[in-house]
Amino acid sequence: MSVQALTLTLRLAVLVSLILMAIGLPMGYWLAISRRRWKFVIEAIVALPIVLPPTVLGFYVLVAIGPLSPVGRWYHAITGGSLAFTFRGLVVGSVLYSLPFAVQPIAAAFSSVDQTLLHASATLGASRWRTFWRIVFPLGIPGVLTGFVLSFAHTLGEFGVVLMIGGNIPGATQTVSIWIYDQVQSLDYASANQMAGLLLLVCFVILIALYGLRRNRKWGAWGWQ
Repeated sequence: MSVQALTLTLRLAVLVSLILMAIGLPMGYWLAISRRRWKFVIEAIVALPIVLPPTVLGFYVLVAIGPLSPVGRWYHAITGGSLAFTFRGLVVGSVLYSLPFAVQPIAAAFSSVDQTLLHASATLGASRWRTFWRIVFPLGIPGVLTGFVLSFAHTLGEFGVVLMIGGNIPGATQTVSIWIYDQVQSLDYASANQMAGLLLLVCFVILIALYGLRRNRKWGAWGWQ
């Protein structure tokens, strides 16, 4: 079992989930309250990674951040480094790949907030910012937690996207899923089975905990009751 690959994967999953929360909260709120006619276009873009083959998404991200692309040249001019085949590139690709798993639950939770509460807040003179943090966010915490957990679990099991963007560099871009693939290729089924079983157990426990809590309805406005 590769502790190095496991540590890198956990670090990637935590970082990606935190970034997606920073992106998902405002985007989910906008999708929940917006009445723009073209909102469906943004919703389709957000959902695209769900139906797009991971290798296709990974290929286009690799082209977009490669050394010959405008983004790649800009990044090299700023940092002197490269995004392609690095951990930073994995973060970029994983954020895009897991975006719908964060945004959609958050948007659904915010959309379910009683509109009369929002109207009452506006009538009392509260700004949208204050209304969000005092009403929408507390009532939408179950959706926020769902988005975080799904993003984390989804990132743990990524394969096609991270392989296309990061390659297979031990200690730098080799995640657990790629390490398992390597063991299978070398016919080391025992090692592959150990790591696959661990990954299966971790993801299953995470999802059991999440859906168990939601089923028991132990949520209040601010979290636990």
